[in-house]
Amino acid sequence: MLAPGLEIPHLCAQCDDYPCVASCPTKPKALSVDIKTGAVKVDEKLCTSCRRCIDACPGRVPFLHPTTRKSVICDLCNGDPQCVKACQKAKFDCLSLASYEKGQGEALFHKVYAKSPKAITEGLSQLIFSERMEM
Repeated sequence: MLAPGLEIPHLCAQCDDYPCVASCPTKPKALSVDIKTGAVKVDEKLCTSCRRCIDACPGRVPFLHPTTRKSVICDLCNGDPQCVKACQKAKFDCLSLASYEKGQGEALFHKVYAKSPKAITEGLSQLIFSERMEM
């Protein structure tokens, strides 16, 4: 946790070119794309904890699990993200499902929205506490 009291989810923007998957050095790759959801799947048995997927991600979204030391990326709960359901049930209205048709141009904006957890935490801290964080 970067700031006590500010738990920020790692949000994957599902980049159209999947730089995290392309960066995976294992053969076969530990990272793959779920054809149904477009989510990146991690095969923990193949993951070597090399961190290349983290470095390749424009938002530095993947992270190594503190216990298993394997890469973690949101898999969209097989197309039914539970975080979205919880957010909407609590009436926070921060998360919603977004869809797009490939080739429609929307995918070009994914990298713009992909921010690092540090940048998201800093912005949220300033918004909530009206002061900049020193990190």
